[in-house]
Amino acid sequence: MDAADRIARIIAQEINASPAQVVAATGLLDGGATVPFVARYRKEVTGGLDDTQLRNLSERLAYLRELEARRLAIRDQVQSQGKLTEDLARAIAGAETKAALEDIYLPFKPKRRTKAMIARENGLEPLLRAIQADRAAPPETLAAAYLTETVPEVKAALDGARDILVEELSENAALLGRLREFMQAEAVVSARVVPGKEQAGAKFSDYFAHAEKWSAIPAHRALAILRGVKEEVLTVEIAPEPETGAARAEGIVAQALGRLGTLPGDAWLRKMAGWCWRVRLSNTMYIDLLAELRSRAHAEATRVFARNLKDLLLASPAGPRPTVGLDPGIRTGVKLAAVDATGKLVETATLYPFPPKSDLRGAEAALAAAILRHKIELIAIGNGTASRETERMVADVLKRLPQGVKVPVKVIVSEAGASVYSASELAAREFPDLDVSLRGAVSIARRLQDPLAELVKVPPESIGVGQYQHDVDQRQLARTLEAVVEDAVNAVGVDLNTASAPLLAHVAGLGPSLAQNIVAWRDQNGAFPSRAALKKVTGLGPRAFEQSAGFLRIRDGKEPLDASSVHPEAYGLARRIVAACGRDIRQIMGQPQALAGLRAEAFVDESFGLPTVRDILAELEKPGRDPRPSFVTASFAEGIEDIKDLRPGVSLEGTVTNVAAFGAFVDIGVHQDGLVHISQLADRFVKDPNEVVKVGDVVKVRVTEVDVVRKRIGLTMRKDGGASARDAQAERAPKAQPGRGPKSAGPASGAPGALGAALMNALKKG
Repeated sequence: MDAADRIARIIAQEINASPAQVVAATGLLDGGATVPFVARYRKEVTGGLDDTQLRNLSERLAYLRELEARRLAIRDQVQSQGKLTEDLARAIAGAETKAALEDIYLPFKPKRRTKAMIARENGLEPLLRAIQADRAAPPETLAAAYLTETVPEVKAALDGARDILVEELSENAALLGRLREFMQAEAVVSARVVPGKEQAGAKFSDYFAHAEKWSAIPAHRALAILRGVKEEVLTVEIAPEPETGAARAEGIVAQALGRLGTLPGDAWLRKMAGWCWRVRLSNTMYIDLLAELRSRAHAEATRVFARNLKDLLLASPAGPRPTVGLDPGIRTGVKLAAVDATGKLVETATLYPFPPKSDLRGAEAALAAAILRHKIELIAIGNGTASRETERMVADVLKRLPQGVKVPVKVIVSEAGASVYSASELAAREFPDLDVSLRGAVSIARRLQDPLAELVKVPPESIGVGQYQHDVDQRQLARTLEAVVEDAVNAVGVDLNTASAPLLAHVAGLGPSLAQNIVAWRDQNGAFPSRAALKKVTGLGPRAFEQSAGFLRIRDGKEPLDASSVHPEAYGLARRIVAACGRDIRQIMGQPQALAGLRAEAFVDESFGLPTVRDILAELEKPGRDPRPSFVTASFAEGIEDIKDLRPGVSLEGTVTNVAAFGAFVDIGVHQDGLVHISQLADRFVKDPNEVVKVGDVVKVRVTEVDVVRKRIGLTMRKDGGASARDAQAERAPKAQPGRGPKSAGPASGAPGALGAALMNALKKG
């Protein structure tokens, strides 16, 4: 089996597909096709692999190809040393991970001058072999025969033999594999506070004396501990359970030396095995497991961020409706930006309803005038400082609008990333004459109209739905988030004649340069009359057109199919389907009853298979359909505007702002998100919070805990108000341990009250 076949079989098993599907998809991706294009328009070729499978395939393909390249390099290196045996070649060929491959390569890897090398130069390797061969002879007696000017003492001779043995054990791939498996199953992660850092590192108090199994520690706790280590507040140890684990590890090392009895040589070898574990291999395992723990935690944090970002990008749009965006502020004023239904800026102002100016009447008058002047239907209020005070002012204005005026809907909108956009080069190009502070209000208004179109202008890491995002591998995070944005944009589709360059840049096959060229062509020539006109854009060749055309929409153009997701390459097939109905295409599109009775199988030909035919039929039924949910918004409770207004038992409505492994954060309109712990999400066991909620969901919650000093709000979505969970927690509450605070068991336990402020604060900062 060659490398390509081996890779295809491995990936096929991992993504639940056949090797033939993997080979087909790999060929398309290697040929420059994008994941959205392959997932949507090459279903016949790949057997219907979806975008998630294709993303996983692409990522694993890169890793496994690197593994194969490294496998060949190691084989060539060992062969060049004249040490490649059949057994070694089989071992190299059978290594399934980079770690296993590097274990095999260790004995052959060029290294600096070691103690073992010096011992061999001093003629002590025969002493080690003599001890191994003659277990009955005391090692001290055997060592006496190897004394020289450079090795004048028996102890020095035995130390040299030990150094050679330790190096051999440390380069034993089979032993390293067994130890790694043992440690992965049995190791304990132990965190301790650095003496004297208790006060400065109070946010890590949950981990001042914390221990749990390496195999079971969740990503958020691992990342919290690693951050504490980075900030020099905590120390961390990864080791077997102290009472019996270390002895078991030493036993595994001793087993690599063969059967050991009670003879003097056996005793010496057993002692050296223990020494090897304590001095060398325990540290090797610590480094390996720490790296794997970090990698595992980073991968989980990246997955959580990607999932939350996808939910946020695909949140329900309010639609093309005239909107006012308000960026609340107290001293600096409330920034107002009015945009029309297309998102075009039509008015800006700065209002000062709060101290020190306290011009409430002037602010209300200016807002009312903007509503009337632009026939405003939506008011988006940023959720930062003074948002509830601003909402109250808006509510008063809406009550006093003249009779007959349609009252706008007010919505609290997340302003995460708005300030980053405001100060960006992109915003400066878009609004060169607009003050930075007012650009944020424009962003808030537009993100209510269409979250996807506006949020693509903000770096994903600034949107605020991550979990310890600044601690993870930034390159991997960036690649993953870019893939999420690309998939979201192409799932929805983009209006070619209204989309901004940042939005167009994420369309499959385009990118920033072509996106700018498209906008430049549009500015110079006016609206695109058809998808085919795209070919006139500078630099947009056949491949870019093939990849992007199906995801671009033209409303009310010359070609009705341009408003759908039907690819231009399949227009002929679509017209055959329409012809079978005996009616004009414009009478067919959006009329499911007109297509009733058609059999998809009847239109399959050499060029297009059943999946494409079915997709076209579905698109003709609902052309250009938006996969995002209908627009809904939370209604915040009147009179509850600050954490001090909350009391346990109060029922509220809120919007999910972030979902983590341990629960969900909900904005309930008091400037501090509350936490619904995973145990409080439903009246059943929940393994993954995403089973119940996602970012952007409007949920009903009840307050269970309020800590004003530490700004902690505990919430529940359980019908019993969280009583069952609190009773269960009380029954299993751990006894206090020396050196542990009363909340130190929090992250490992089940109730929201046991979650330390460290987790909440760190997550929100992350």
